[in-house]
Formats: sequence, structure tokens, C-alpha cells
Amino acid sequence: MAPRLQLHDILKAFTDNVYFQPPENITLQYPCIIYQRDYAETMFADDIPYNHTLRYVVTVIDRDPDSDIPGKVASMPMCLFNRFFTADNLNHDVYRVYF
Repeated sequence: MAPRLQLHDILKAFTDNVYFQPPENITLQYPCIIYQRDYAETMFADDIPYNHTLRYVVTVIDRDPDSDIPGKVASMPMCLFNRFFTADNLNHDVYRVYF
């Protein structure tokens, strides 16, 4: 299974509504997680790449400011909290996840 699909399955354990790069015409169901590829980290030895890790931006969107979903995402390995903001009365917790 592709690593992105593995990440998708992990996120689905936190909420049923998980979207990878959703198009603008889709109606999101809350609470939800939206994620997209953001960056790739490549490590080299003797000018040869030996490790390539993708980074994803994972955003938890929930009406509940005390939701337990952000904590579940934050507990993932290689996960860094990036920022929090509110928009349209929705809470957004944004993380960077290397996977």
C-alpha cells in the first residue's frame, strides 16, 4: 500500500471525514481532517539520496473547540503542531506530519 494511503487509513481512525486535497466544489462534513502534500525531505550520503520522506499539512476542522481529534493527530510520530485559527466559527488545528 502506498504511504499516502496508509496515512489516510490512520487519519480515518480519528474521524470518518478525511479528505486528501479536496476540490472546492465538495461539501465538507464536520468534524473533518483535510491533508495535502507539502514538502519532501531528502537525505544524502556521498551525494546519493538514501532517504526521502514526504511531509503533509494535516488540518483538523471541528466546531467543538475541545475536540479530542487534534490530540490524536498530535500524538502521531513525526508530527509537529504548526498553528491554530478560527474561520466561519470553525476551529482549525494545523500540523506538519512527516510520513
